[in-house]
Amino acid sequence: MGKKLHEKVAQFQEAIQIQEKGIYPYFRPIESGQDTEVIINGKRVLMFGSNSYLGLTNHPRIKEASKKAIDKYGTGCAGSRFLNGTLDIHVELENRLARYVNKEAAVIFSTGFQVNLGVLSCITGRNDYLILDEYDHASIIDGSRLSFSRVIKYAHNDMDDLRKKLDNLPEDAVKLIAVDGIFSMEGDIVKLPELSEIANEFGANIMVDDAHSLGVIGVNGAGTASHFGMDNDVDLIMGTFSKSFASLGGFIAADNDTIEYIKHKARSLIFSASMTPSSVASVLEALNIIESEPHHIENLWKNTRYATALLREEGFDIGCTESPILPIYVRDNDKTFLATNMLQEDGVFVNPVVSPAVPSDSSLLRCSLMATHTFSQIDEAVEKMAKTFKKLGVLSVKEKI
Repeated sequence: MGKKLHEKVAQFQEAIQIQEKGIYPYFRPIESGQDTEVIINGKRVLMFGSNSYLGLTNHPRIKEASKKAIDKYGTGCAGSRFLNGTLDIHVELENRLARYVNKEAAVIFSTGFQVNLGVLSCITGRNDYLILDEYDHASIIDGSRLSFSRVIKYAHNDMDDLRKKLDNLPEDAVKLIAVDGIFSMEGDIVKLPELSEIANEFGANIMVDDAHSLGVIGVNGAGTASHFGMDNDVDLIMGTFSKSFASLGGFIAADNDTIEYIKHKARSLIFSASMTPSSVASVLEALNIIESEPHHIENLWKNTRYATALLREEGFDIGCTESPILPIYVRDNDKTFLATNMLQEDGVFVNPVVSPAVPSDSSLLRCSLMATHTFSQIDEAVEKMAKTFKKLGVLSVKEKI
């Protein structure tokens, strides 16, 4: 057996070094469902690190729909959508999603990551261009790497830089701007009106990744284009089901021609097993709830306004967030890890985000809100975060008078 591979992987020491410091914060086993409180090591912990924005992962109607789908269809499809893995409920969900985001058609993938891998690797060609915001999600970056197109990045949400980049590209080339709707770490929203104006000026198309926007902004949570009243200005809308929709999978929606092209060209669709029946049924029922019960989104935004005001009042640096994603900047990798573990010990779960996921001077605790959080839970979490930051000497927290 060759030794080179083992020698290569043995050189990876970053995780071991963090473990040796006693501040390793990853792969923490949770012993309960994703809710506002979870059980870790037998202990109650407030969950402020989940993407279940509407708090639907334990909704009884969704769980019941999932169980019924297993009873009818079994646990899996045993094949890809392209061949034997298309169920009638796959088609039903695609039609529902297309109407939801006001597009002609949609196609669903097994995960959101696979959507961006499949779409971005096939939608443009060798003489075309993919233009990305530098803070786009990793799945957009990886999808663009699989493309034969040339990839251009512009400074985060900087429309002047986007204009400069487009101005240098051939006028007759296909140009697709792929961008997050709500940026997953910073929590700010893409400047879609300005971006669309620039795209029209240079003959570019727009794809919006609404992974963190669906169920959060727009009419009935229909996402970024809906939020700005610009459904006709966005060519492709991508979304995931693992967040507001309490399931697993993803989709892309566009005009009929584009979806037909993707269905026959996206390798991560053609060569991957299709979404499981229970996952599809969960999304369908989540859609029913979101469209008929607006109080879930209303509660999410009540919590967002309350938590944002409280964090700023306490002196936390939360950047320019405009969403339930609350980046609490620490700007030191080790202190970010240490704060994560100290908070878990104190009963609050948050996620550490360090370089290279963000620039080295922008490490942060990523907190996220659910519609089902209570104000008292938010109060408790912020109080404990303030105490932890003061112990660590993080200067962004002021002393209360």
